[in-house]
Amino acid sequence: MAVTKETVIERLRTVNGPDFTGNIVDLGLVSEIFIADSKVFFSITVPAARAQEMEPLRAAAERVVKAIPGVANAVVALTAEKKGGGMEAPVRPAAQAASPRPAPQAAPQRPGPQAPASHSHGKRGVPGIDAIIAVASGKGGVGKSTTAVNLALGLAANGLSVGVLDADIYGPSMPRLLNIHGRPQTVDGKILKPMQNYGLKVMSMGFLVDEETPMIWRGPMVMSALTQMLREVEWGPLDVLVVDMPPGTGDAQLTMAQQVPLAGAVIVSTPQDLALIDARKGLNMFKKVDVPLLGIVENMSYFLAPDTGKRYDIFGHGGARREAERLGVTFLGEVPLEMGIRESSDAGAPVVASKPDGAEAKIYRDIAARVWDRVQEERGAAEAAVPSIVFE
Repeated sequence: MAVTKETVIERLRTVNGPDFTGNIVDLGLVSEIFIADSKVFFSITVPAARAQEMEPLRAAAERVVKAIPGVANAVVALTAEKKGGGMEAPVRPAAQAASPRPAPQAAPQRPGPQAPASHSHGKRGVPGIDAIIAVASGKGGVGKSTTAVNLALGLAANGLSVGVLDADIYGPSMPRLLNIHGRPQTVDGKILKPMQNYGLKVMSMGFLVDEETPMIWRGPMVMSALTQMLREVEWGPLDVLVVDMPPGTGDAQLTMAQQVPLAGAVIVSTPQDLALIDARKGLNMFKKVDVPLLGIVENMSYFLAPDTGKRYDIFGHGGARREAERLGVTFLGEVPLEMGIRESSDAGAPVVASKPDGAEAKIYRDIAARVWDRVQEERGAAEAAVPSIVFE
């Protein structure tokens, strides 16, 4: 039997709000309810400071919805009001709904035939995507997302079909960097259509929640959302999907590295020693899970004064190149600390797209070419490592 929003709302009215002050529906804590393929998705708004103690409330809401006849599954997340204030939050309209899983689990799909074989052993490929590249950093603030989006545009400028997955659930950047607004559509109510701009196909949690809505999900919910955005989006056909990884080396990064057939990882760092220490952590994480290291990009490498053209090595210089040489990893290139890169990124017009003939765009295109060459090298090495069986 078909499940309706009205039925779900009535059941949720049996769930007491915090401190038994009423029910969660009448208190205005339930987001827009999304139902697809007998699965129900919604979130409950709570103060961020009380998120941990609200877990029983979330579990109770999930339990009563799962008990509704015809409901195959229910996924409920806790979100926080941006002010973190009282509980009397108004019911948000559909356009502001924060749903942890905006589309249901798709039918099992076969691994893509072109997924790399050796280093992706045991990892299920994504149909329609030829190669998946992770762009990572050991810490935040090194310009990883700006590098990722310009790398993606550089790959596209070099003739490849490219998508971008914004895997940073807590701090999605792609909607702003690529000036994309609105909500994604679905295919038959099951698979999400990626958003598009500048020739890139893009998916981000930023398309599914408000920009200022803080996400206070636990690890399993984060991984569920990442799996959704990777495997239940109509990506293909793509030559390459660039994944803008969250900063650091936590559960989300490790799980993505372990479960996704990555063709390789690009590490972004700034020249100074402190950033390089954290970059090493990212390098070591990928090494431990047998993900090929495509190379290191040194971001904010130097500054050219616009009036004199004099070069200043504000953060030191050459640290990432020396680190790459020390570790036997390819050095992919230097990106200057350039006001135009920052301004164009903030304006949602990345420099490779807005100034394709400029010097900065050429730097990113050259880095993209080196990255793609490294992908082909790693594939060749993986194929050569597979023993051949000869029948005589």
